[in-house]
Order: sequence, then C-alpha cells, then structure tokens
Amino acid sequence: MLKNKNILLGVTGGIAAYKSAALVSKLRKTGANVKVIMTSSACEFISPLTFQTLSNNIVHTEMFNQLYNMDVEHISLAKWADVFVIAPASANTIAKMANGIADNMLTTVFLASRSKVLVAPAMNTFMLNNEATIKNLKTLEDRGISILDTQSDVLACGDEGSGKMLEPEDILFEIESALTEKDLIGKKIVITSGPTVEKIDPVRYLSNYSSGKMGYSLAKEAVKRGANVTLISGPTSLDIPNVNKFIRIESTLDMFDAVESEFENADVLIKAAAPADYRPAKVSDEKIKKDAKEDLESIELVHNPDIAKYFGNIKQKQLIIGFAAESQNEIEYGKGKLKKKNLDMIVVNNIKQKGAGFKSDTNIASIIDRDGNVDSLSIMSKECLAEEILNRIVKLF
Repeated sequence: MLKNKNILLGVTGGIAAYKSAALVSKLRKTGANVKVIMTSSACEFISPLTFQTLSNNIVHTEMFNQLYNMDVEHISLAKWADVFVIAPASANTIAKMANGIADNMLTTVFLASRSKVLVAPAMNTFMLNNEATIKNLKTLEDRGISILDTQSDVLACGDEGSGKMLEPEDILFEIESALTEKDLIGKKIVITSGPTVEKIDPVRYLSNYSSGKMGYSLAKEAVKRGANVTLISGPTSLDIPNVNKFIRIESTLDMFDAVESEFENADVLIKAAAPADYRPAKVSDEKIKKDAKEDLESIELVHNPDIAKYFGNIKQKQLIIGFAAESQNEIEYGKGKLKKKNLDMIVVNNIKQKGAGFKSDTNIASIIDRDGNVDSLSIMSKECLAEEILNRIVKLF
C-alpha cells in the first residue's frame, strides 16, 4: 500500500484545511512518511503545530525561513516526494500553478516537482464554475496533473452546490491509486460480495454473517490497478466503492442473474460473496403467525443454484476465483471445491480462527491454485489480502 512512501501535502487557505489534518492521520496509519507545506492563508485556518504533531515532521510555511539543513529546501522537498497532493487547493493557488507563478513555498515546490501531483479543489460553487477556474484546471489537467472531483453539498458560505473538498478517505484512495501499478488495465473483473437474503415472509428471512468487507476490498484494489470493475453486492452496511458498475441484489437467484448478465464479457469472476445455499420453497405474502397452521416449526427448503460451479462449467476465457469459509479441514475442502467447480484458484479460511471470521477486518487465508499448490498466509487486513489475491490473478494472465 503506502508503507514507506513519501507523501508531500500542500495545504492552502480554506475551511477544508481541517480535513487535511485527518488525511495526514490516515496516511500515517498506512505507514507513509508525510511532510506538509502550508500557505500563509492556510495558517489562518489551522495551526502548523497540528500538522507537525500528526506528521512528526517540521511544517514548511516560509520560503526564506532559517534552513533546517544545507539542502535547497524547495528542491529537496520536490525530490523527496513520491506524490504531491494539494488539499485543499484554493482558486488562487490553482491559478498560480496553472500560470507558473512561484511566490510561496507551495507553488515553488510545485514548479520544481517531478512526482505525481494530485489537486483536490475546495471553493465556492461559483468560483469553481468561473470561466477562469475552469480554464486553469483544464491547463493543469493537460499537463498531466490529476484533478480530483468535488462534492456537492451545503458549503461553509451557505451556498449549495459543488466545490466541497472530497473526504479524507476518498483522497487517500486517490493517493493509493496514483502509486499503484496499473497491471489490470483492459481487464473486466466481476466481483460478488456480501450475504444474500432469502425471504420467508414480509418480516423474516434466511441469511448469514457475511459483511461484504472482503469483496469490497477486492473491488477497491482492482480499481486502483486499472481494472474495469463490476461489484455485485448483497445487503451490507458498507459505503459503495468507486467502481465502474455497482449492482445491488437481495437473493441468491438475483445474484445468479446479475452474474449471468456480466459474465460473457468478463475476464475474471471473483466469487467473494456468501450466497445462501437454500431458500424457502414457499414465501408467504403475509406474516406467518405463531398459532397459524403453517407455523415456523418447519420450513421446506430447496437448493439455490451453485453460482461458482455453474459458471465454472461454462467458462471459456474467464478466470474464476472462489472462496470457501470452513470450520474444519479447510484445505481438504478447498481442494475439493476447486476441482468440483472447475475454479482457477480458491481462497479458504477457517472461520473459527480468531481474526479470520465473518465481520472481521482481518483474515487468515490459504490460497490454493489450480495445480493444488497451497500458499498459507499469516493474519493480515482484508485490504492486504485483496492485494495478494490480485497479484496472483495477474500471474494467471
């Protein structure tokens, strides 16, 4: 991810500067090194001490301050950065950057920059939509600068519209994406995620504990690597990631139909969902009462289709990656499912292991390839496991 990467953050004047402090905190938690440059206007909104404390580095505010070392400071900062992020970027600073004006530390470092540059605008809607700002942003974009979107909301000034800076987690995603090798460009990846819900009556259903976190992590990582991603998700409480296509489903039959609609043009199908194996044979239109003749003491169930097996048997050029959550003998069962469902790879885990079960932010998995080779991984975040899985998919191509 961002461990040991050098992130240079430029902060300009605007109320959104408080979000930049949260961004520094998130970056540090990923293991990144962070240095901050602030304009004088930014210092009116938030103290340099805040950024110094969060980044554990001196904050750069003045062009002609006493040298902290014998380097030419604005050049050494430009050389140091793996990525330079300006967030928030005011209309004034954007105009200076577009026109080569270097009258403070931030714009001088920008002019000397040789790394990837991301600009996160933050300003009033009318300022953002002003012809001059539009032209300046286009100029920067034409030079290869990444211009991030803004949000539409009620702004600090009371106006409503676009111009609100992205949230720290969204900017973090863009930074990670900028520093991720694009080894999946041109590949369409379909990912299923989360549980399915099988209705019994209007108030009851059958389901499981799947949170969808693994599938969502895979979707985010695949997008970072340049893939065209379709995410098919059962009910979850997770924020919808920035994928090319998102399909919300409810039942296993819904999931089957959604996969069928996407499968023909897919290069990879990743079955990270936990669809219900059974569904009620009959669904009551009315709530079943306790004293009703057809009470809930017994429910007739029928098999749902095995989505991975069905598409494994009809695949042509596609790679199919399966998942198996077991409570015992996971390697043995995983190898059996790999063969039975004609998969190219399967990821198995034991849900009884601490840190590997449903709803956890971590996983302890073993990856089995189509030759039966087993690679047992130590406990790691689901984001890191997603990276490991996609590394192996790249090799399969």
